[in-house]
Amino acid sequence: MPLTKADIAQAVADGTGLPLRQSAGIVESLIEVMKRTLASGEDVLVSGFGKFAVKDKSARRGRNPATGEAMTLRARRVVTFKSSGKLRQVINGNGRPR
Repeated sequence: MPLTKADIAQAVADGTGLPLRQSAGIVESLIEVMKRTLASGEDVLVSGFGKFAVKDKSARRGRNPATGEAMTLRARRVVTFKSSGKLRQVINGNGRPR
């Protein structure tokens, strides 16, 4: 089961003692800041967690999987994520979450 924004807001409320509505606003604000930063082409680095970066993908040849018809996929920007070494250690059981 995925972790949702509501789950994160509840965890923030539980951890800080803030009201849930205020915690949800903080989570929403954080996500909006990250969106604006990525949209401007800048990276978002969260120490101990990882780095979100925008990469440009050039146009390329592809095919429609339903028909097999050849087509050109347009150039676009995508968001990539690279986890930090600390996060990888926690995920692989070699470290403890703080």
